[in-house]
Amino acid sequence: MNYEDAVKKIDELQMFAKKHSLDHTRTFLSCMGMPQQGKKIIHVAGTNGKGSVCRYLQAILSAEGKKTGLFTSPHLVSIRERIRIGEELISQERFVQVFEEAEEVAGRMEAEGLTHPTYFEFLFGMAMKYFDEEQTEYIILETGLGGRLDATNCIENPVMTIITSIGMDHTEILGDTIEKIAAEKAGIIKPGVPLICDGTNPEALMVLKKTAENAGADCREISDCAFKIRKITEKDLEFSTVNLYDGTAMWNLPTTASYQPVNAVLALEAASRLIAKPSVSWRQVLWQTSWKGRMEEVLPGWILDGAHNMPAVRALAESIRMQEPFRSPEGKLIVLFSAVKEKDYRDMIQYICREIPADLFVVTKIPDERGVRTEELLKQFPQWTAGKVVAKDTVREACGYVVSCKKEQDRVYCFGSLYLVGEMEALLREAARC
Repeated sequence: MNYEDAVKKIDELQMFAKKHSLDHTRTFLSCMGMPQQGKKIIHVAGTNGKGSVCRYLQAILSAEGKKTGLFTSPHLVSIRERIRIGEELISQERFVQVFEEAEEVAGRMEAEGLTHPTYFEFLFGMAMKYFDEEQTEYIILETGLGGRLDATNCIENPVMTIITSIGMDHTEILGDTIEKIAAEKAGIIKPGVPLICDGTNPEALMVLKKTAENAGADCREISDCAFKIRKITEKDLEFSTVNLYDGTAMWNLPTTASYQPVNAVLALEAASRLIAKPSVSWRQVLWQTSWKGRMEEVLPGWILDGAHNMPAVRALAESIRMQEPFRSPEGKLIVLFSAVKEKDYRDMIQYICREIPADLFVVTKIPDERGVRTEELLKQFPQWTAGKVVAKDTVREACGYVVSCKKEQDRVYCFGSLYLVGEMEALLREAARC
């Protein structure tokens, strides 16, 4: 079997989306040889910021000489992005090897009357098997959806849990209030296991602290008083922390995303509890660490961001406004937007039109049945803006249109769907090679 065949077979699992119990996932891991045993596992949940916290923490642990596996979702371009050790994605060869091992186990489960693992469950099992075979010391797990019932929550003895910012998203599954959503995220909290959490939302924090208290878990909250953005430029930002790590209270990130300092501080707090005495400059580590699709400038003036719900769109809009002083007076601001049906895309569009000073809006449909039709998006924008709105049927056509009209001094912000960001990432990388 080659890599393309393995990916195709995994993609086919998405047609069977029935969620399994955690016991089913535990059985899958048990049949895989209990790859989680003997590993120091950090479990991360939250609405937004999970991937960034995971990435920052992995970068610090790896710099400290700790072999660290990272399992995240979703991916933008390659499915291998979900499984990495240090800076390296799992190779195509190893991906196929681990796939075959997991598929053999799944076949045995089916022969015994159990159902095949789901798409996410299967990839999770593959990741754990790979990390075990590569003898990682630490494993950082990002939940897929929620926390309490997420497949990753079958891990019973993590060394730490982290819960990032909590907002209104996936309300049809997780609940229609912040408190209900926070309760689902709090499902990863384990008895006696330290919790580090984003404390900037009072309603969510109350739920997290109460759950931690009931579990006898030490809770360290990171509030918006724990850091302050000191300076932002066209390419990066500087922030300070109240607590000292690495002998300094000043930190730099290679991003203009104003939402990233809190994620960096969450990672720093976690790292400080795992590494008693730093042997490298964590300040330098953060300065050299980025995360794809988070205010990522893939080409000059082309910025991709994974904002795909209202809390993330608010944070993105703030970052864009903070960049306004650096935009050329002759430069235009272009928004390329798409969304999926289950998101509050109408509210997102209203907010975008009100809070982002765009000169041109370009809308398109992602190549997925969940994508909002171009005609529907085109109908929504004129309700909230008198600016120019252009619709293109495909992401490739939308990208080509913006390329044709973008001047050197213009800035393009592409967001609204992770599917859109992934497509644009591939298209722009392709264009850069031509």
